[in-house]
Amino acid sequence: QVQLVESGGGLVQAGGSLRLSCAASRSISSINAMRWYRQAPGKLREVVAAITSGGSSNYADSVLGRFGISRDNAKNTVYLQMNSLKPEDTAVYYCNAYFRLINYWGQGTQVTVSS
Repeated sequence: QVQLVESGGGLVQAGGSLRLSCAASRSISSINAMRWYRQAPGKLREVVAAITSGGSSNYADSVLGRFGISRDNAKNTVYLQMNSLKPEDTAVYYCNAYFRLINYWGQGTQVTVSS
C-alpha cells in the first residue's frame, strides 16, 4: 500500500512559479512510474507529467517547457516545478502512483493562478 501526501499549492499571479511535493509512505524506488494529474472545475482529470524509476519524464503538451518533474528516491518524494504559470493552470493537482496493479492517489493540492 502507498499513501501519498501533496503539498505546495497556493495562489500565485500569472507568470509566477510554484513547486509541488508528493511524499510517499514507502520507498518509491520500486514504483516504476509516478505521475502528476490535475483537474479543473468542470473538466476531466488529466495527466500533467510522469517520471519513471530511471528518471525518464514526459509532459502534457500544455505544460511542456514550463513544468519539470523530478524524484528524490532517498526522500520518497516526487516534485513538480511549475514555472510561467497561466490562469488555465488553475486546478487541483494530484499525485499518482501505480504500484502492484493498484492506482494510488493523494488528496490533492489546490493551485490557483490569477491573471
